[in-house]
Amino acid sequence: MHNLILMASKPDDWTHEQFIEWWRGEHAEMTYPLPGLRRWLHTEVTGAFEDASAGWDGVSILSFDDKEALDAALASDEWAAAVKHVGRMRGRRIAVTGDERVMVGP
Repeated sequence: MHNLILMASKPDDWTHEQFIEWWRGEHAEMTYPLPGLRRWLHTEVTGAFEDASAGWDGVSILSFDDKEALDAALASDEWAAAVKHVGRMRGRRIAVTGDERVMVGP
């Protein structure tokens, strides 16, 4: 799998709960149609171990078969619509990509 990993924080005028509801609800509806999307994991941040990791509200991992499939999704109209939707949200984010390796699993 090739993943797009997004870590995001809420806008200053939103509560954490509002942000998670938006991300898992309204924004999820924009994300589901991404072409080639195989899996989507979302983690609500409920604690941080260091000051530097505080201030984040959630992490999403969007998984695709390979880099080419991710690149195709990022070039799609569906991605453009999702990005436009996030633009209205006004929070901050970090986005990275990379190959997945299962280190412990079934």
